[in-house]
Amino acid sequence: MRYAVLGTGMVGQTLGEKLVALGHEVMMGSRTQDNENARAWAERVGESGKTGTFRDAAKFGDVVLNCTQGTASLDVLRLLDRADLAGKVLIDVANPLDFSHGMPPSLAICNTDSLGESIQREFAEARVVKALNTCNCRVMVDPGRVKGEHDVFVCGNDESAKEHVKALLREFGWRSIIDLGNITNARATEQMLPIWLSLSRVYGTYDVNFKIVHN
Repeated sequence: MRYAVLGTGMVGQTLGEKLVALGHEVMMGSRTQDNENARAWAERVGESGKTGTFRDAAKFGDVVLNCTQGTASLDVLRLLDRADLAGKVLIDVANPLDFSHGMPPSLAICNTDSLGESIQREFAEARVVKALNTCNCRVMVDPGRVKGEHDVFVCGNDESAKEHVKALLREFGWRSIIDLGNITNARATEQMLPIWLSLSRVYGTYDVNFKIVHN
């Protein structure tokens, strides 16, 4: 399958590398054709890794992953040809973290809205699934980095889109996938970031995740 990865940071590179390793074709998109990070990534992963603009990548991919900085995600998606999102699964991995006042960051969108909802609302032609935004990117693609059983969350309005994402998560090695329901539940997962950041500071590692227990 062809995947578009929007964003050339650590999250985009890590997810793109894993997708290539699993046998998928990946195009990493950025604002410019000659992005240095994207070129270095493509050289590292080989011929199944391609680079282009955000618009090129969205056109290329059967599935689109939003790995951009959360406060810029909507502006990035507005650069795309909307027809290239029509009917496609759009996996939103980003969090609307605002670093303008230093650390720890605050959430630019919260409580009554979320980035996931904002994307689905503005790009109604896409099938948005919020996933993988509650753990570090290395844990996203290798859940075994964290000892024991732990959970990953998905939410979205389209059931078949969520099933596609769940299948991909299983390819990544996830065994416990919690479906929270529709896209409004992105509010909950995005608001888990402040406590995740606190936990990573307490334990001195980013290999931290959540395990939900119940009767």
